[in-house]
Amino acid sequence: MAVGVLALQGSFNEHMAALRRLGVTGVEVRKPSQLESIEALIIPGGESTTMAKLANYHNLFPALRNFVNSGKPVWGTCAGLIFLANKATGQKLGGQELIGGLDCTVHRNFFGSQVQSFETELAVPKLAEQEGGSDRCRGVFIRAPAILKAGPDVEVLADYTIPLDKLGTVASDSEAKAITESLGKVIVAVRQRNILGTAFHPELTSDIRWHSYFLKMRKASDETNLLCLDLSNQNSYYHIGRRPSDLPIFE
Repeated sequence: MAVGVLALQGSFNEHMAALRRLGVTGVEVRKPSQLESIEALIIPGGESTTMAKLANYHNLFPALRNFVNSGKPVWGTCAGLIFLANKATGQKLGGQELIGGLDCTVHRNFFGSQVQSFETELAVPKLAEQEGGSDRCRGVFIRAPAILKAGPDVEVLADYTIPLDKLGTVASDSEAKAITESLGKVIVAVRQRNILGTAFHPELTSDIRWHSYFLKMRKASDETNLLCLDLSNQNSYYHIGRRPSDLPIFE
């Protein structure tokens, strides 16, 4: 199974490394024609405006939309999540082009600027149910977006509770009201059919369960055999919990 990683800008190298650790072939995608030879696609985090300009320069948007509509698995992390949303708010003047396909409204840079980036523990019971390991994962949020509204067909995989005294610094009055009504929670991970979206960066941690979960989305849609790591194997070097700390892995 060849998995493409959009390699215009951002953390594509880290996604490629995670795929190698799962025994999967990663393909750096920069041209529309390269999408024809892959079975799944990861759109990494990065600077969404820059990525959009480069995608326009290489005429990638029509091919990316066709790929999403084909039913093949697509995963967007951080900026990739913004790309996949049907609607984005908090954009720069003039906005930016989106791929679409994910029935949600994403607020770009919801959590603030670079200096407001943070790490936290997220409850992920559905991920743990399928992939094993802890029912929590490390969430690395870097100038991160948040999903403020999701459609009825969107499955929420993780959310994050914002302290109410900080709502005014990250949300408009109308957004803050809606978030307060949802007990201060914003959505940070979702799935809708063949689309997976995370506002955080799993590729910057040693927890490879999100990548394994994504790869199995293709197996769920057809009978393609995947050479994926068995996370239940206690003898595996990369078994969840084996490493002493949750740090980035570079090869």
